[in-house]
Amino acid sequence: MSEQRVYVRFPEDADAEELTAMYKHNREFFEKFSPSNLEVYTEEHQLQMIIKSKADRAEDRKYDFMVCHTEDDRIIGNIGLSFVARGPLQSCMIGYSLDQDYNGKGYMTEAVKQVVRYAFVELKFHRIIGEASPRNPGSIRVLENAGFHKEGISRSNVKINGVWEDHQVLAIINPADL
Repeated sequence: MSEQRVYVRFPEDADAEELTAMYKHNREFFEKFSPSNLEVYTEEHQLQMIIKSKADRAEDRKYDFMVCHTEDDRIIGNIGLSFVARGPLQSCMIGYSLDQDYNGKGYMTEAVKQVVRYAFVELKFHRIIGEASPRNPGSIRVLENAGFHKEGISRSNVKINGVWEDHQVLAIINPADL
């Protein structure tokens, strides 16, 4: 197996400054495909989100991860498991963003595979859903390369820059449940 080029970990308070810098560096890029939130560009907001992520994780509501470059431990992105549903569903939704300087190199696919493995093995999810804009084929490829399968189009799904946009829905099922 090839050497791990990225690793994922839970965020720490000390990450706020580096996360803020990553968001600022990628602002224009991220806002093309995600609803904008001006607060993400402040260190105070990032610290509050990190603190909230610890509580969310403790209460099985949401799981946030930092994507770090193995070579220099730099934070190059993030992944979240949200919309956690337990009971008969045992599902969640995956979402992610990656510094544009690292796009197209397979890093996010590696990170998504690591988080999917954690979600299935440690958190015992049955199903993970991912959604991506058809205008962002790279994001769809990340999910497909990580084992997700296309399920359909969620019409008029997310409002981005004032426009309701469709999203490609993909999902992966825990192989232990098949």
